[in-house]
Amino acid sequence: MSRTVRTGVQAAKLQNRKKGQSARVRAGLAWMGYTDASGATGGAALLQDYNEYRLTIRQFIISAAAGWCIVFAAIYLIYHSIVVSIVLGCIGCCAPRLYKASLLRRRKERLKLQFKEALYSLTSSLAAGRSVENAFVATIDDLKLLYPDPRTELLREFMIVKHRLDHSEPLEHALRQFAERAYIDDITQFAEVFAVCKRSGGDLVEVMKRTSQTIGEKLEVQQEIAVMVAQKRFEARIMMAVPFAFLGFLSAAAPDYMAPLYGGAGYVLLTAGMAVLGLCFWFIQKIMNIRV
Repeated sequence: MSRTVRTGVQAAKLQNRKKGQSARVRAGLAWMGYTDASGATGGAALLQDYNEYRLTIRQFIISAAAGWCIVFAAIYLIYHSIVVSIVLGCIGCCAPRLYKASLLRRRKERLKLQFKEALYSLTSSLAAGRSVENAFVATIDDLKLLYPDPRTELLREFMIVKHRLDHSEPLEHALRQFAERAYIDDITQFAEVFAVCKRSGGDLVEVMKRTSQTIGEKLEVQQEIAVMVAQKRFEARIMMAVPFAFLGFLSAAAPDYMAPLYGGAGYVLLTAGMAVLGLCFWFIQKIMNIRV
């Protein structure tokens, strides 16, 4: 009996240890940017949360492999050591995290642009004398002309709003729930203004027209800034790649000239140069991040 109990306790400890290791692996993968779809509650039944992005296994593997290869090549150009390059190349496995953040940012930018077009359509419908609810429904037809793809983010959201209106749900509730999932200030402000105007009993059509015009102008300014910064951001990336290309060219064309760098104090200089380059890249990213 005691042996059976002891065996059961050992099996339970082993199972708990495996669960702990599995949890740590999942936590590490989540930090790198991969989220197991089975871990989501409700799966596809949940409405889209625009502050989350789930990479596919293919996207995760390709981005991690690409990040490792890029870091491996960069480190090898600096240190000319395969062992060091392989070890430090693991830093590139964090690339899925950056790739996920980039895809998330692009999706929000698309949603902002689509929302701007929807505001113009909404303003036109309100100016034509339609009620706010009918104006939202009419905006869906305009969005279908602008974005034929049924998977367009805002088109799906407005279809959800229409579905809720058909089930007698107040428009302000539907807009508030959309704003809570979008995590975009302009959409949140629009939903709040609409809700306040509904409660206070003001001139809803006029307020919506003015609010739509103001938010649309703000989004236009953001878009213009993004276009102006895009060229400078591309130039910054070229500038960051030039030192590595120059170092590789000199190593191939004049190896004797570069030999003193790969020994003794040369490694210190190379490490310091790489640190300064990383600091410059961080400053460039901060400078390019312009908020309106």
